[in-house]
Amino acid sequence: METFPFILFCSLISFSLLECSSAVDTLTPNQSLISGDMLVSSGQTFVLGFFSPNGSKSWYLGIWYKSYPEIVVWVANREKQIQDSNGTLIINSRGNLVLLNGSNGIIWSSNSSRSVQNSVAQLLDSGNLVLTDKSNMGTENYTWQSFDYPSDTLLAGMKFGWDLNLGLDRYLTSWKDASDPSPGDFNYRLDIGGLPQFSLRRGSEKKYRSGPWNGVQFSGSDIQSSAVSISSFVNEPDEVYYIYEAKGVLTRFMVNNTGLLQRFVLNKGSSKWALMFTLQNDLCDDYGHCGVNGICKINKAPICECLQGFVPQSQNEWGIFDWSSGCVRRIPLDCQKGEGFIKVKNVKLPDLLEFRLDTSMKTKECRAECLENCSCTAYATLDSSGSGSGCLMWFDVLLDIRELAQGNVQQDSIYVRMPASELGPDLNQKNVLVIIVVVSAACGMLFLSLLCWWIFWKRGKKISLKPEKEDIELPLFDLITISTATNNFSNDHKIGEGGFGHVYKGKLSIGQEIAVKRLSKSSGQGLQEFKNEVLLIAKLQHRNLVRLLGCCIEGEERMLIYEYMPNKSLDDFIFGTTLLSLNLIEITQMLAWLLWKEDKALELMDSCLEDSYVQFQVLRCIQVGLLCVQKLPEDRPAMPAVVFMLGNEGVTLPQPKQPGFFVERSSADLDASNEGTYYSQNNITITLPEAR
Repeated sequence: METFPFILFCSLISFSLLECSSAVDTLTPNQSLISGDMLVSSGQTFVLGFFSPNGSKSWYLGIWYKSYPEIVVWVANREKQIQDSNGTLIINSRGNLVLLNGSNGIIWSSNSSRSVQNSVAQLLDSGNLVLTDKSNMGTENYTWQSFDYPSDTLLAGMKFGWDLNLGLDRYLTSWKDASDPSPGDFNYRLDIGGLPQFSLRRGSEKKYRSGPWNGVQFSGSDIQSSAVSISSFVNEPDEVYYIYEAKGVLTRFMVNNTGLLQRFVLNKGSSKWALMFTLQNDLCDDYGHCGVNGICKINKAPICECLQGFVPQSQNEWGIFDWSSGCVRRIPLDCQKGEGFIKVKNVKLPDLLEFRLDTSMKTKECRAECLENCSCTAYATLDSSGSGSGCLMWFDVLLDIRELAQGNVQQDSIYVRMPASELGPDLNQKNVLVIIVVVSAACGMLFLSLLCWWIFWKRGKKISLKPEKEDIELPLFDLITISTATNNFSNDHKIGEGGFGHVYKGKLSIGQEIAVKRLSKSSGQGLQEFKNEVLLIAKLQHRNLVRLLGCCIEGEERMLIYEYMPNKSLDDFIFGTTLLSLNLIEITQMLAWLLWKEDKALELMDSCLEDSYVQFQVLRCIQVGLLCVQKLPEDRPAMPAVVFMLGNEGVTLPQPKQPGFFVERSSADLDASNEGTYYSQNNITITLPEAR
């Protein structure tokens, strides 16, 4: 949930039986809590009271951080708000908490099935509001607790998941928006059909999932402890849940009203909550991003591929990076002898759509069982029982597979069923092929060795530079060759100069263009320094750096020969920007801002493209762009949020604020801009570095 200002007040006239100025953490049957009263936990961490979000006329009973009242972590009456500030919280005759409106109508109730005569409500320093018998205070024998009914926030010590004995499902639901805590579009819960896995849904549509629990971790995410929390997952016959404990800091996990799953932390000595991570890191975290039988690889371009043995169902759609149609088998399965499996390593296992789980089956048994069933399309082995065994089989399509980064605690693999023709040659053919490859490679290496020896013997010239204990060998060019290539170092061939000397463009007799760095005699560089420089440059050989071809040492001449760059160097493109182009960028900016304010943003598009774009998508891209260049850095969205906004058209975006480069201009300036190029008066000093 985004932070926001909201209304809290403490009545100085009407106190009921509680006082706002004192840290009272309990409510008894002969007391009541009204607007202006608060319960404060013993450690002064959390507050229970009435609040009204900014921009709303409705009132709610909620729990928030005492030092950060804008961060509400629990709301009692999310589905039925109080229309005015006349709310009252009491404990009724059955020992339940009851929230009444101004006409004593019941707005919300704890609705515990157990009746307690001497019930007491207490706000704990964990943020948990509990009901217990007065004689049980100080124990965990609660008749009801708010931790069993989360809102949008998971706090330390809360169980997130199922109590199977009570049929209790503890899950998170987003706020509708920043000023409305009623249940929103997104819910994040633990699915326990087959193997447990976390799923984020918008309504009934899946948007993200963690991957199934494999006995050690969730297949697509790691719940290991971090620097701020200790995490654990309990998978028992009567309870299945996730829980974490904080390590001396305040931390919270939440689903916000746009569907982002985020953890925040308040570090010691800090007054500002920091975003620790967002679960949706990239497009591969979008549910089923590559369609059925596809795999998402975030470090590849494009990021979607078909599994081995599969081809795109629609080549046209894949050609425009629309992978939703997924992939189909190149050769259908026919359940004939010779079928087998290909191993796909290091992946988040597919979603459990049509599957079968056997926790006692060994790996070989799992493979044989899948082969015997003509409908089985893939299998994986896991340790869900903790006994080193477990078999998970899929039937029909495979959906929502992604490649994982190396370094996870346990890497999952899936074995995808293939017809015999997709598995390659048989064993004898493979042996022959291996022999052919090995012999060919050996012959090739011998030939290359002889060729290299002959080349070096023929040339007979090389330079050996040995600063300290390292050997570097480079071709040695003679002075006549370099002099001829540069037309005797004529000024017409000079392309640069500096304190070291001059650089000349040349062309060897074989047609290769070169750049010659000729050190001046006054540079002060001796032979040893020259050798050190050659050694350093030789070590830095890289495909993105200009290549050193050799050097020339004759008499007092010291020259380095590089490959010639016809398109200039990278710094020329980076630092060659003129003030004019910077002003053109400012004019564009953002113009975009003025047109956006006037609801004319589509005028940014060239009229000749009118029939080739979708207006909604263009406007969304412009809006996201304006959000990214807002004046205050804290207003600009993080990159995971940008990716999420661009990839989820149903999400409502905030309105952008004034951009950082925007300077309001007079009508005279605008008229002048229509006549030709103009320069804005933004009083910004720009220093352009100049490459040597």
